[in-house]
Amino acid sequence: VQLQASGGGLVQAGNSLRLSCAASGRTFRMYTWFRRAPGKEREFVAAIMWSTSITYYADSVKGRFTISGDRTNNTVYLQMNSLKPEDTAVYYCAADSTRRLLTNYERDYDYWGQGTQVTVSS
Repeated sequence: VQLQASGGGLVQAGNSLRLSCAASGRTFRMYTWFRRAPGKEREFVAAIMWSTSITYYADSVKGRFTISGDRTNNTVYLQMNSLKPEDTAVYYCAADSTRRLLTNYERDYDYWGQGTQVTVSS
């Protein structure tokens, strides 16, 4: 079982990036993105329930970020628009196969990808 995150990079504030998280080995019940900014704790960004496509966002990204999934290739995306310098972080995808309700608690996700760096310049 593997989660492979990609798509990070360096962009100017106001621009967009799309992150991808390809899951191999199995399909999970829910997927999520977390991020860790320099000197800060890892924080929740967004989550999606695979069967219903119900989504859940942190207030800091609501209206700017969109999480979605493609069942044909078992990949979850995070479309990030109107990026701000405070969005600079390493972004991690994670997944859970047991819970029935979306959660923003890091401990609730059992499988984690390796992280991809997003840097937003002002």
